[in-house]
Parts: sequence; structure tokens; C-alpha cells
Amino acid sequence: MPFDLVVVDLDNTLYAANNGVFARMDKRMTAFICNALNMQYEEANALRVGYWREYGTTLRGLILHHGIEPEAFLHDVHDVNVHELLCENLQLNEALHQLPGRKVIHTNGIYEHAERVLNALGVRHHFEIIYDIRYNAYMPKPSATTLKMLLHDEGVSPVRTLVLDDMQENLVVAKELGARTCWVTTEQPQHDWDYQVSEVEELATYFNPEGTLKL
Repeated sequence: MPFDLVVVDLDNTLYAANNGVFARMDKRMTAFICNALNMQYEEANALRVGYWREYGTTLRGLILHHGIEPEAFLHDVHDVNVHELLCENLQLNEALHQLPGRKVIHTNGIYEHAERVLNALGVRHHFEIIYDIRYNAYMPKPSATTLKMLLHDEGVSPVRTLVLDDMQENLVVAKELGARTCWVTTEQPQHDWDYQVSEVEELATYFNPEGTLKL
């Protein structure tokens, strides 16, 4: 079935999780916590991981428990030169071209970081809008409220929407709302999602060049 809207995650979805971008951000997060909360590295790193698991982003925990000002954190953490780690991806560009529907980015990162990543990959032109962590007052995915807001603002019903993400927790929310889902992962195949690919480029195998499903 064709889609009116494709909601695409950014980090670890449009590029491989092992290429170093997120690893650099993790280190910057831990260093920020060390300085902001006067902690040793090991303690700060444990806090970073714990908040991420509990709230979806480390930032959410830092706001709730420590009153951290989000913009300072976000700009520091995303100060990564992605052009050192990412390059133009022609296969990804072609796969996005074949994927039907209006395409938007929905990320727990910031707009500026998303712009840098998309430009490095050579696929910025495919995406009409970037919905970043600021979109719903720094509320991270997974959030049914935020996804409902996004679909409302886009004027699209969930059943006409495809959500691509590397995190199953985010896809659970999308599926519960009635959207189609695609898990981007190298793990063993699951049967809870409409599509599962190891990289977004593989989606081209499902669609014809004109954007219709292959039989």
C-alpha cells in the first residue's frame, strides 16, 4: 500500500550504528554530566545510561532531576563533525527516492545536527521538515502525544503513515496508533513490524521506481 507520510528516525537509522557518530555524542554527554554535576566519569556514564533507559533520552532525566538547561546540553552534545564519519550514500538516496509519500525526520536530536547528518549523506532534499527534540518541549520518543501532534500537523492519518526507526520502543507507539512500521536493525527477524531491514537502503527491494509495492 502507498503511504502519504513517511516518518524517519535519524541517528542509527539513516546510517549504521557502528560508524562512530553516536559514540562521540555519548562521550560528550558523559563529559557534560561530569562538569555540570561534578561527578567522576564512571558515575556520570552510569547516570547517562540510566536516564536514557528510563526516559528515552539522558536529557529528560537531567531536566527532571537536576534542572539542566536543555539548549546548552544539546549544543554541546551534538558538537560532532559528522563529515569525518559520514559520506554521500547513493544507494540510500535511491531508496528514499523510491519510497512513496512525503518524508519527514523525527529525531530526539536537534535540528542543527540533523541538517549536518542529512547533508553529509547527500539526502537532505528528500525531507520536507525536521521535527527535533524541541518540537514538543523536549519530550523524547517514544511518546504517543508527540507522534499524534506530528500526524495532526502533517494532516495525515496513522493508517497512511510509515514510521522507520531503529528503536522498537518507538515503533510500539507508532503501531498502537495504527501506523505501519519498519524496524531498521541487524538483529534476527521479528514479526511485529510490517517491514524489517538491516539498512534503509534495503527498502528499495519492496517498492517499484514509481513508488508502488512490488508483488
